[in-house]
Amino acid sequence: MIPVRSYLRLLARHLRHQRGRVAGLAVLLTAAIALQLVGPQLIKTFIDDAIAGEPAAALIPIAVVFMVLAVVQQAIAVWAAYLAETVGWTATNRLRSELTAHVLSLDMGFHKRHTSGELIERIDGDVNALSNFFSAMTIKVVGNGALVLGIIVLLWLESWPVGVGVLAFTAATGLVMGRLHLIAVPWWKQVRASSAEFFGSVGEQVEGTEDIEGNGAADFMLDRFAAILRRWLPETIRGWSGWAMLWSASVVLYVASLVLVFVLGWWLFGIGTLSLGSVYLVLQYVQMSHQPVEEIREQLVDLQKAGASIDRVAGILATRTELRAAGSRSLPDGPLAVEFDAVTFSYDDDAGRDITLHEVSFAVAPGRVLGLLGRTGSGKSTIARLVTRLYEPQTGEVRLGGVPTWDVPVDELRRRVGMVTQDVQIFRATVRDNLTFFDSTIPDDHLLEVIGRLELDAWLAGLPDGLDTVLESGSGGLSAGQAQLLAFTRIFLRDPGIVVLDEASSRLDPVTEGLIERAVDHLLAGRTAIIIAHRLSTVERADDIVILDGGKIVEFGPRTELAADRTSRLSRLLVAGMEEVLR
Repeated sequence: MIPVRSYLRLLARHLRHQRGRVAGLAVLLTAAIALQLVGPQLIKTFIDDAIAGEPAAALIPIAVVFMVLAVVQQAIAVWAAYLAETVGWTATNRLRSELTAHVLSLDMGFHKRHTSGELIERIDGDVNALSNFFSAMTIKVVGNGALVLGIIVLLWLESWPVGVGVLAFTAATGLVMGRLHLIAVPWWKQVRASSAEFFGSVGEQVEGTEDIEGNGAADFMLDRFAAILRRWLPETIRGWSGWAMLWSASVVLYVASLVLVFVLGWWLFGIGTLSLGSVYLVLQYVQMSHQPVEEIREQLVDLQKAGASIDRVAGILATRTELRAAGSRSLPDGPLAVEFDAVTFSYDDDAGRDITLHEVSFAVAPGRVLGLLGRTGSGKSTIARLVTRLYEPQTGEVRLGGVPTWDVPVDELRRRVGMVTQDVQIFRATVRDNLTFFDSTIPDDHLLEVIGRLELDAWLAGLPDGLDTVLESGSGGLSAGQAQLLAFTRIFLRDPGIVVLDEASSRLDPVTEGLIERAVDHLLAGRTAIIIAHRLSTVERADDIVILDGGKIVEFGPRTELAADRTSRLSRLLVAGMEEVLR
């Protein structure tokens, strides 16, 4: 079944904002259809009057009216096409925005399961297929369908045998086209799925270019790329076979309709039921019906593609975040306490498998700095992600300032919790836009004040165009240390109550290390902080220490007490060298 209802349901809420345009488009389509139907009637009158011996003075006005109406009809058609495209693109751009906002609101588990290339193809590629169909459907499918209906009615009024024959033939044509469409839609769904896989693979390869080239894996990645193309090609050929079936059927049906008209016209003219002008009228209307039927066929090809896109877009919109519905409680001002209460978490959907955190419990008082220690995979980064509510624990509760994270609006929580990771995302934009995340309401004076408070004036002065310096995506042309300085400024602008810092010595630029240390001091002042520590200097900054092993807390307490206790794990780490033990 053609998924027109699903398609209209998906876009109806976006058309509400364009009621005026849609109403204007409906008026234009009605006028264009009426003018197209009037034209053959004028020619019929002209022919019959000419055969009847009417003088030229009576025929010229008919010809003039016909030409004027033809020009007006073309002007209306152009205007309607422009308005239809405007309606289509406006509606689908709203859909793009809705899809993007929805995807960004989903939990990180969703993003781990879907590559960036796949999501780009869904948000842009699938919606683009809908946009092409939507703008054309309004003016071609609906308009041409109404035109065909008008032709059948006028033919019926002209001669009921002709009307009955054309109506039966049109109904048969619709049934054939619909049946072929049902066959072809599943083929295009597979084509769209392979397209998403292809772009997802391209996105992964582009993002991993450095690692791929550095490890000499380019040939292996190309083999994988070629395998996807080999699988995609026969699917695309099969998808276009649906177009070929529809095209062949339309040609055969059109020839059959002409044969039917010639036979009926010859018979009815011979028995005197139709005049010569009426025979022309019937032939002209049947020929006119071929173009709208052909355009409807072309739109059915787009509908085959859109049918797959509709399901995929609806699938994304139907995806629900694994985060619980947020409440409406607010977080208190100032530094926030952090509490983990018997938190168990697994990245696997089945919480009984591959548990990352096992009933973890600890509390950090407001304004204190917590250092997280542990080997790779012990759960340090998971704790950071739970504090920022990128994920939801399966059991237990995370509280900030005494308020459960699930009971705070996500926007407020993200505003009050700042996080700096080892891999800082740089956008292809100016330093100003990278610092503010494109928030144009933040004045330059405030930016410069924050940069000064973090003692980053010299860093900014070293950039060729200051705040207007354009950075490239990825590393942005910055060292790892400079990128972290930029991230510190981003956090400072938001003035959060909690700062989560994933600090790693391997990511720091030795030239800027001293500057980073001072910036960290400023960043943590008056805030609660959770630092994933990798260096002795970072441990000395911490007030409390949590040591994780296998997703469980094996040691927790004030740093000074643990360091003074020679039997503690922290003391042994400090003696043995953290960099060696925590690898």
